[in-house]
Amino acid sequence: MDIDEFRAELETRLIIEKEYIIQELSSIDDYQEKLELLGKFNEKYKELIRRIANEDGIDLSAPYQTENPLHSENLTYEQIILGKTMGIYDKLVDELYEEITQI
Repeated sequence: MDIDEFRAELETRLIIEKEYIIQELSSIDDYQEKLELLGKFNEKYKELIRRIANEDGIDLSAPYQTENPLHSENLTYEQIILGKTMGIYDKLVDELYEEITQI
Protein backbone atom coordinates (compact mmCIF):
# COMPACT_ATOMS: atom_id res chain seq x y z
CA MET A 1 0.00 0.00 0.00
CA ASP A 2 1.39 3.37 -0.93
CA ILE A 3 1.05 6.48 1.22
CA ASP A 4 -1.92 7.86 -0.75
CA GLU A 5 -3.85 4.59 -0.35
CA PHE A 6 -2.94 4.57 3.36
CA ARG A 7 -4.18 8.15 3.67
CA ALA A 8 -7.50 7.32 1.97
CA GLU A 9 -8.07 4.26 4.18
CA LEU A 10 -7.25 6.25 7.31
CA GLU A 11 -9.61 9.05 6.29
CA THR A 12 -12.48 6.59 5.76
CA ARG A 13 -11.94 4.98 9.15
CA LEU A 14 -11.56 8.33 10.92
CA ILE A 15 -14.83 9.58 9.47
CA ILE A 16 -16.53 6.48 10.89
CA GLU A 17 -14.90 7.04 14.30
CA LYS A 18 -15.99 10.69 14.26
CA GLU A 19 -19.59 9.62 13.64
CA TYR A 20 -19.44 7.18 16.56
CA ILE A 21 -18.18 9.95 18.82
CA ILE A 22 -20.93 12.31 17.62
CA GLN A 23 -23.50 9.66 18.54
CA GLU A 24 -21.87 9.35 21.96
CA LEU A 25 -22.31 13.10 22.54
CA SER A 26 -26.05 12.77 23.05
CA SER A 27 -25.52 10.62 26.15
CA ILE A 28 -23.10 13.06 27.83
CA ASP A 29 -24.34 16.10 29.72
CA ASP A 30 -21.08 17.46 31.15
CA TYR A 31 -19.32 19.89 28.80
CA GLN A 32 -15.87 18.89 30.08
CA GLU A 33 -16.60 15.24 29.34
CA LYS A 34 -17.68 16.21 25.84
CA LEU A 35 -14.40 18.04 25.30
CA GLU A 36 -12.53 14.95 26.48
CA LEU A 37 -13.93 13.18 23.44
CA LEU A 38 -11.45 15.21 21.39
CA GLY A 39 -8.65 13.38 23.21
CA LYS A 40 -10.41 10.10 22.53
CA PHE A 41 -10.50 10.99 18.82
CA ASN A 42 -6.78 11.77 18.91
CA GLU A 43 -6.09 8.34 20.41
CA LYS A 44 -8.25 6.73 17.71
CA TYR A 45 -6.18 8.53 15.08
CA LYS A 46 -2.94 7.11 16.46
CA GLU A 47 -4.48 3.66 16.97
CA LEU A 48 -5.81 3.55 13.41
CA ILE A 49 -2.41 4.46 12.00
CA ARG A 50 -0.87 1.55 13.92
CA ARG A 51 -3.69 -0.82 12.96
CA ILE A 52 -3.61 -0.02 9.23
CA ALA A 53 0.18 -0.24 9.21
CA ASN A 54 0.00 -3.61 10.94
CA GLU A 55 -2.66 -4.87 8.52
CA ASP A 56 -0.46 -3.88 5.58
CA GLY A 57 2.81 -5.08 7.03
CA ILE A 58 4.30 -1.60 7.36
CA ASP A 59 6.96 -1.13 10.02
CA LEU A 60 6.30 2.42 11.21
CA SER A 61 9.80 2.74 12.62
CA ALA A 62 11.49 1.67 9.37
CA PRO A 63 13.14 4.32 7.20
CA TYR A 64 10.87 5.55 4.42
CA GLN A 65 12.31 4.70 1.01
CA THR A 66 12.03 7.55 -1.47
CA GLU A 67 12.33 7.18 -5.21
CA ASN A 68 15.34 9.48 -5.19
CA PRO A 69 17.79 8.40 -2.47
CA LEU A 70 19.74 11.64 -2.88
CA HIS A 71 16.77 13.55 -1.44
CA SER A 72 16.21 11.17 1.44
CA GLU A 73 15.90 12.83 4.83
CA ASN A 74 15.99 9.55 6.76
CA LEU A 75 12.37 9.88 7.87
CA THR A 76 10.45 6.89 9.17
CA TYR A 77 7.20 5.62 7.71
CA GLU A 78 5.44 6.93 10.82
CA GLN A 79 6.79 10.45 10.27
CA ILE A 80 5.79 10.41 6.61
CA ILE A 81 2.32 9.07 7.40
CA LEU A 82 1.77 11.65 10.14
CA GLY A 83 2.87 14.41 7.79
CA LYS A 84 0.58 13.21 5.00
CA THR A 85 -2.47 12.63 7.22
CA MET A 86 -2.36 15.46 9.75
CA GLY A 87 -4.52 17.62 7.46
CA ILE A 88 -7.26 15.00 7.51
CA TYR A 89 -7.07 14.74 11.28
CA ASP A 90 -7.16 18.53 11.69
CA LYS A 91 -10.23 18.85 9.47
CA LEU A 92 -12.14 16.08 11.23
CA VAL A 93 -11.23 17.20 14.75
CA ASP A 94 -12.38 20.74 13.85
CA GLU A 95 -15.71 19.30 12.66
CA LEU A 96 -15.98 17.27 15.85
CA TYR A 97 -15.24 20.35 17.96
CA GLU A 98 -18.02 22.20 16.15
CA GLU A 99 -20.43 19.38 16.96
CA ILE A 100 -19.40 19.44 20.62
CA THR A 101 -19.81 23.18 21.00
CA GLN A 102 -23.17 23.28 19.22
CA ILE A 103 -24.82 20.72 21.48
